Amino acid sequence: MATVVLVGTLDTKGAEYAWLRDRLRELGCEVVLVDAGVGEPAAGVVADVLAERVAEAGGTTIAALRGAGDRGAAVTAMGEGAAVVLARLVAEGRADAVLAVGGSGGSSIAARAVRDLPIGLPKLIVSTMASGDVAPYVGAKDVTMTYSVVDIAGVNRVSRLILGNAAAAAAGMAKARADAPPEPADERPLVAASMFGVTTPAVDAARERLGDLGYEVLVFHATGAGGRALEGLVDSGLIAGVLDLTTTELADDLVGGVLSAGPDRLTAAGRHGIPQVVAPGALDMVNFGPRDTVPERFAGRNLYVHNPTVTLMRTTRDEMAELGRRVAAKLAAATGPTVLFVPLGGVSALDVPGMPFHDPDADAACFAALDGAVATERLDVDINDPSFGRAMADRLHELITEHARSAEHGPEAGHETNAGQEPSAGGAQ
Repeated sequence: MATVVLVGTLDTKGAEYAWLRDRLRELGCEVVLVDAGVGEPAAGVVADVLAERVAEAGGTTIAALRGAGDRGAAVTAMGEGAAVVLARLVAEGRADAVLAVGGSGGSSIAARAVRDLPIGLPKLIVSTMASGDVAPYVGAKDVTMTYSVVDIAGVNRVSRLILGNAAAAAAGMAKARADAPPEPADERPLVAASMFGVTTPAVDAARERLGDLGYEVLVFHATGAGGRALEGLVDSGLIAGVLDLTTTELADDLVGGVLSAGPDRLTAAGRHGIPQVVAPGALDMVNFGPRDTVPERFAGRNLYVHNPTVTLMRTTRDEMAELGRRVAAKLAAATGPTVLFVPLGGVSALDVPGMPFHDPDADAACFAALDGAVATERLDVDINDPSFGRAMADRLHELITEHARSAEHGPEAGHETNAGQEPSAGGAQ
């Protein structure tokens, strides 16, 4: 029978969790109720995992948390403890889905609790915070959030609908997971690739070529969260190589756009010595929301309304030069085989002749700043020419093959260096 884990604060949300437990049982699921609250649980609500055990898993005690009277510290500790408890339940085969409900504190506990769970394990949070910025709760994981509409303060005619839907969703996903046949073994090496709408043709060409070469390609949308997810997956050790064709999130980090992945973007592969091929894809743009949300200081800049919810701003010559310097520094610090590909004909679909972001002078400033950092291949095409994506794919395959040979037989069997390496002949200009 499928099992749903309920994790939440039974001191403040006991009635709601009792209702959810009963509903999930009616839907044919077993339930494990985890108490992540600091106070005494609501009368008549008994957890399967007591708050004392959760606190201990978080490295403290309920008595200490109550005595300190620090709500922020208590939320942090119970979130850490709940994460440990959930990891144990997953390891024991007692968690096919996780469901939580709460306000800001309960949502924070739940978000920490599910953060390290495997991708694909259903994770649902019904929250009063879900209509705003949910990035602190979702992060780069597959967390589903539902806005509670009304505050989670009792079961009433509105909350009953919302909580009922959440219970049905959790039950359905848990049953599907529990009943699913084992995934067939797939031994293909994994490659992570970064993509944006304005670099899609390039990544499609590379992905098709890598598939023919025997790889499975995981594509990440360069929206900030996508870049963080890519970096996190590389950190996990599951990735054989990275095709980082779309580094646009660095432009948002520099200029102040809404899709920054943070200053650590483009560092994980280099830090772990993972083979990578990189391009300055979509560095010509910074992302904002609807046109009226663009900061006033950018009013005179080259703006392009991509769609009603996305406005793009062309990066200037100085910004492109700084982006080139930042990319160069990150790549030069890489400990593994790294090759930079430069599309001399334009870095995005908007950066070609006749398109609004075409600016060869700005691009040249970026390319000049990239010179000499690592082995570089310059192709006299724009980034979305099919030959560009295929060339990156072929070069990554070479790097992965040589890296694997070197790891198996020692450095003398084949190696790559970064700075000062001559470009390969495959289409380099």
